[in-house]
Amino acid sequence: MLDIVGKRGWYFLISALVIIPGLISMIIAPGWITGDSGLKAGIDFSSGSVMNVTFRQVVEEDDIRQRMDELGHSEALIQRIGGTNFFIRTAVLQEAFGDAPSEREVIERDLEKFLGMERDRVEFDTVSPIVAQETVRTAFYALAAASVFILLFVWYAFRRVPKAHRYGVSAILALMHDLLIILGIFSILGRIINLEVNSMFIVGLLIVAGYSVNDTIVVFDRIRENVSRSPDRDLAGMVNLSIMESMGRSLNTSITTLVVLMAMLFIGGNSIRELLLVLAIGAVAGTYSSIFIASQYLIMWDQGEIGRFFKRSSSAAASSLMHLIGC
Repeated sequence: MLDIVGKRGWYFLISALVIIPGLISMIIAPGWITGDSGLKAGIDFSSGSVMNVTFRQVVEEDDIRQRMDELGHSEALIQRIGGTNFFIRTAVLQEAFGDAPSEREVIERDLEKFLGMERDRVEFDTVSPIVAQETVRTAFYALAAASVFILLFVWYAFRRVPKAHRYGVSAILALMHDLLIILGIFSILGRIINLEVNSMFIVGLLIVAGYSVNDTIVVFDRIRENVSRSPDRDLAGMVNLSIMESMGRSLNTSITTLVVLMAMLFIGGNSIRELLLVLAIGAVAGTYSSIFIASQYLIMWDQGEIGRFFKRSSSAAASSLMHLIGC
């Protein structure tokens, strides 16, 4: 049998190599989902204009995007909502100035000329932020509340296992591990390829939270079963056995999920690209953390490694403070 728990230091090192660059990217420019933050904000986080348009013949999303790019609106979010009807979202369009026509008029003329848009069936409005800062904060408050509920639920579900609260805390730590990976990767991609975050990004984070915890509980449930059968055996051995027994199920579920997500990512529309990318990253990170991270916290806690780590950190901080005072 593979000694998985014995190599836990390597797993945390791998996680650190992935998480730390992302954290640095987010810290370089402070703020949260604003124009100058570590996450590049999409149109969903700013005011904009929306157009609901209908075409006389069948057109593709790429055709509309090409026209919008040539008109200087590469930020436009385009989504088919049925048949020849499309939803187009842009930054706030400028009104008419002097003899110059408004941007809305220019767009409507262009789409009518090149793609056969029916101008008498255009619905237009200028809207406030679709997902404003307050909505973003509310979403993360909801995530925090869900984390507390998960902690309490896992604690209760594992109440017959010694030190049941450790399972809940470990599940939450694994969840934070996955979310940090996603935030970091999007921050880096935002700087490299201008990948933006939008409302689909927030939805994806919430979905990943549920997926990650569910995958972690699968492993924890097997640990609970084995510990209940042999309560006198070493926890490290029980965890290692449980991981080996549940690894196949976790990998099979994640691989099939990832295959579907990657297929949709390559053939799907741009309007759900961020959502699919978040879910794909979350599927990989969630499987990794469930097998190699969450269960390792139980071992570290049981063997006192976490306590010794904080004691060493406190001692080092105190020594540094004394040194500074002495100087």
